[in-house]
Amino acid sequence: MSTSSELKTQILELVKNYYELVLKNKKFVPGESHVPVSGKFIDHEEIQYIVESALDAWFTTGRFNAEFEKRLSKFINTKSVLTVNSGSSANLLAFSGITSEFDWGEKAIKEGDEVITVAAGFPTTVNPIIQYGAVPVFLDIEIPTYQLDIKYLEEALTPKTKAVMVAHTLGNTFKAEEVAQFCKKNNLWLIEDCCDALGAKYNGKHVGTFGDIGTISFYPAHHITMGEGGAVFTSNSKMKKVLESFRDWGRDCWCETGKDNTCGKRFEHQLGDLPFGYDHKFTYSRTGFNLKITDMQAALGLAQLNKLENFIQIRKRNHKLLYDTLKKHEDKLILPEPTPNSEPSWFGFVITVRDECKIDRNTLVRKLNEKNIGTRLLFGGDLRKQPYFKKYKYRSIGDLKNTECVMNNTFWIGVTPAVTEEMIDYVGKCFDEILDY
Repeated sequence: MSTSSELKTQILELVKNYYELVLKNKKFVPGESHVPVSGKFIDHEEIQYIVESALDAWFTTGRFNAEFEKRLSKFINTKSVLTVNSGSSANLLAFSGITSEFDWGEKAIKEGDEVITVAAGFPTTVNPIIQYGAVPVFLDIEIPTYQLDIKYLEEALTPKTKAVMVAHTLGNTFKAEEVAQFCKKNNLWLIEDCCDALGAKYNGKHVGTFGDIGTISFYPAHHITMGEGGAVFTSNSKMKKVLESFRDWGRDCWCETGKDNTCGKRFEHQLGDLPFGYDHKFTYSRTGFNLKITDMQAALGLAQLNKLENFIQIRKRNHKLLYDTLKKHEDKLILPEPTPNSEPSWFGFVITVRDECKIDRNTLVRKLNEKNIGTRLLFGGDLRKQPYFKKYKYRSIGDLKNTECVMNNTFWIGVTPAVTEEMIDYVGKCFDEILDY
């Protein structure tokens, strides 16, 4: 009879065999195979990690999640990482953390307070602002970096301003040090949405570590994936406790899943209007959620984390190859540039079609898709113009001219590790064919 260890080894070896037979990537055929704009990039190791986690029969957060949080924290150089079930939940959790009057008093975000952000981005960077009744104040972006234009910060500032919440778009970085200094000078919160930018640095420092809280997404489009998943991170120990409470139902207790009475005073508190001795595990000090992940998701993320450095290097290589390939068309296309003093961890290769080009953005995108080259627009374009946004209050600083340009003229193509040099060569030939008019 085999031991449990021997059985596990056999199972994991069979998983590898199954991957090789059924799931391994097929050969690229130009014009027939799809050139991905994003998506997961895995091999047998990810599936083995998931299966090993399943064999534990521990389906909420457990040992894989604990290891993932520890290792990601070390990679980013932050004191704590808390996993959640999506990048959008990470943004919701981060913003929730700065609304707690119980913890922050007058500094907490309240209904009617203002938060500086950009309209040229993804909805769930901005949605937590409006969901809590605060008012987004939209600033323009710069082209060709596609990041927050910091020259508008002072103009945006009013007595109602409480925070800045903005993303490092497409793996490039906004001027995080300057924004952090602005926030410190004016006693504002800073939340950095790093969902596109895991591994990116500004002035040699990881994005997400300049402000109070950073957020990440592990959706399949992103640098590493859990399928669905995300994280918040902070080096503020009090903020970590607040975020953990909001993530875990809003409870006052900080016991890890499956553990009781970590504080040794589980039945010795008197909080709120509850009777003395009310179980601390069922005492709630914040209006929270349940945003945790499963250990199977964490296992997948841990396998991906083993490859993160290599993934980032491939993304950088692909971005450079695309830039060199498309440089000949700079009279028709605006090609992306990194923010000065940044080390991007590229998420996509962003292109703006110049007004002088005889082919507009929509036509170019349609022709690329006909040739099986995946494309995406720059997320919401101008969130003010989205159907859902009509009923919400906001302020805009200036005419947001570049935001309007992005909405009408901008798109991006993939640099994911699934994109090969052969694919990039094909992409270049397609651009040559389309733009040779």
